[in-house]
Amino acid sequence: MEVNQPLALLAGLTPAQFMRRHWQKKPLLVRQAIAGFQPFLSRAALFKLAASEQVESRLIAQQGEGWSLKKGPFAPKTLPPLSKAGWTLLVQGVDLHESAGHALLQQFRFVPDARMDDLMISFATPGGGVGPHFDSYDVFLFQASGRRRWKIGLQKDFTLQQGVPLKILQNFEADEEFVLEAGDMLYLPPRYAHDGIAEACVGSDGKTADCMTYSIGFRSPAQSELASELLHRLAEMGEDAAESCADEEGSRPSRPQRMYRDPAQPATETPAALPAGLADFAGQAVLQALKDPLALACALGEYMSEPKPGVWFDEPQQAWNAEVAKAGQTRIALDARTRMLYDSDHVFINGESYRAKGADASLMRRLADQRHLTMAELRKAGAAAIALLGDWHEAGWLQQLPESPSARR
Repeated sequence: MEVNQPLALLAGLTPAQFMRRHWQKKPLLVRQAIAGFQPFLSRAALFKLAASEQVESRLIAQQGEGWSLKKGPFAPKTLPPLSKAGWTLLVQGVDLHESAGHALLQQFRFVPDARMDDLMISFATPGGGVGPHFDSYDVFLFQASGRRRWKIGLQKDFTLQQGVPLKILQNFEADEEFVLEAGDMLYLPPRYAHDGIAEACVGSDGKTADCMTYSIGFRSPAQSELASELLHRLAEMGEDAAESCADEEGSRPSRPQRMYRDPAQPATETPAALPAGLADFAGQAVLQALKDPLALACALGEYMSEPKPGVWFDEPQQAWNAEVAKAGQTRIALDARTRMLYDSDHVFINGESYRAKGADASLMRRLADQRHLTMAELRKAGAAAIALLGDWHEAGWLQQLPESPSARR
């Protein structure tokens, strides 16, 4: 993506300007971020998606001063009537199930893919919302249809209401207020309090317009979460390395790992006390695991590229044709559910890592950035890269597309 090109999506700012001035700093209101936008899911289609076992959905309603929360799936007949005010249906991960949703997220790839989370759609009847709250991550709130009133503020008091199933602020104070019409968008940094309420709206066709808000959210892993995941993965890598050192019979490692020893341990009258030497040994083990920068980078890339729980890939309808791929007579594109990242030494795809060097590594990084390779680009791939792409195709992580004139370039 060209980061110095002004975008209507960002109110005429370039992505570079937006990231420098607003990202994780201050809100940005964009009128007609996507002019003339038409929702790619009708109300009926959204309700059908919420009825699926594979889709995360929630139903939120305000009842007087209280709130109710139900988790899906929801059969269409179990949803409240449209005539009932004050309820909201949230459907998560729409980009994993609708190609148009995935395409919408591509417009926000001036932010690293490792930070991208998903697209959530909020449908609400007039008065519907989820209460004043804050998120721990960045979010773009795009009004796809209808109208929603937003109140936002730099909250100082983050006390939450008690006895409700949602994280609703008890003493919300708004600094600004906006009404978003179809095509408008509001960016909010982490922990910026906000409260959005759906309003009745009549479209240009004279019919009632559904309030649908598309929420583009970003991952923001906590330090403790990362530490836990990375240490766990580093430990697994250590075990794999030890297994790879075993002889053919597997009976004895040729390079045994260092084991805890305590030849100077005296007899003890307090057997339940944890030996100080063991604690020191454990600390050294952790530090040793963190010494290898490649191992740490590998663990991080595998974790950040891992698909969300519940994501599965379809088997390819046609077998991989390596000869056609090598001859540059086909194109390939990553599946919308595939997460692919890279660093200077690896490429990562759907939780797996591969050491990457040379021309094939450059090609794989290009695939990750573009999410596709043209016929001309694929023609440059070496035999090892073609074989690896074939494995990914068989796993359903990418598709082999037919030749087209536009793909020759």
